[in-house]
Amino acid sequence: MFTAGTLAVLVTMAMTLARALVGPTVWDRILAVNSFGTKIVLLIGLLGFLDGRPEFLDIALVYALINFIGTIAVLKFFKFSTLGDTAGGGDIGDV
Repeated sequence: MFTAGTLAVLVTMAMTLARALVGPTVWDRILAVNSFGTKIVLLIGLLGFLDGRPEFLDIALVYALINFIGTIAVLKFFKFSTLGDTAGGGDIGDV
């Protein structure tokens, strides 16, 4: 049963990768890459269960956090064309 689930996740990963490559807009591609990362988390969890290694769930959680933070950073970059504050001010030394 879990082998069938793993194969299903791999098939959906291939479809998501196709959307990331063909996506008509940047936003479609970003959403597809985020979905791909979520499917990797599922795949890590399934493979950990199939191998009998529950510590893979910790790895999957860390990867999910990295995927979330990376998606937020990419969205901020595409919206503001920068990741940092370049407008001045806001430094700790500026009092």
